[in-house]
Amino acid sequence: MGEGEYSFSLTTFSKSGKLIQIEHALAAVEAGKPALGIKAKNGVVLATEKKVQNVLVDETTLRKIENMSENSGCVYAGMPSDYRVLLKKSRKAAQKYISKYRDAIPTGQLVRDTAGVMQEFTQQGGVRPFGVSLMIAGIDDNGPHLFQVDPSGAYFGWKASAIGKDSTNRKSFLEKRYNEDILLEDAIATAILTLKENFEGGMTADNIEIGIIEDCPDQPDKHRKFRTLSKEETMDYLSQVE
Repeated sequence: MGEGEYSFSLTTFSKSGKLIQIEHALAAVEAGKPALGIKAKNGVVLATEKKVQNVLVDETTLRKIENMSENSGCVYAGMPSDYRVLLKKSRKAAQKYISKYRDAIPTGQLVRDTAGVMQEFTQQGGVRPFGVSLMIAGIDDNGPHLFQVDPSGAYFGWKASAIGKDSTNRKSFLEKRYNEDILLEDAIATAILTLKENFEGGMTADNIEIGIIEDCPDQPDKHRKFRTLSKEETMDYLSQVE
């Protein structure tokens, strides 16, 4: 039997020790719109391409970057419907933690909970893996964090990473530009430049989305609060980069 003979069943290993359905899920991620994240000394930035398929679509109803909790947010590459299910489960986990401990959920704990859900969908009959990879950004008492979670449930902490279409080239771009002492303002500019690589058409505040979280104790309304930049803020950063 060839590798393809095992691909119909999620719970059957091929002779090479692979679950082929996971590779199919990763292919769905690789076909998704580009997204990336960069961890700075004082915060984290997430950025993604957000193009609508038809001019009649109300683009204000499409959001690729969302809060998971007050102090964390995420972006995805892959299938939007799968993303919404994961987002709902992750938000419930965050609220459960707050109810129990009366404190914001640590980013690592939220990532573990989300990855656990994704892993469960690789070992049961009658289900399929989630067709998304996530980049999760957050700040807790241990500082800023950036994690990538893949359909297998595997997760890693990153200084900077990219998912979706052409992610290999964007990771190479980030490797050349990243430094340990980067601050959030510079990280936002680098994120825009990375997203510009092989970007089809002109980049505007309508076809990209940027989310940030910052460690700024002197500004309580923004301190450790994940938020998506407004169109006006995004336009300002775009004009600085050009």
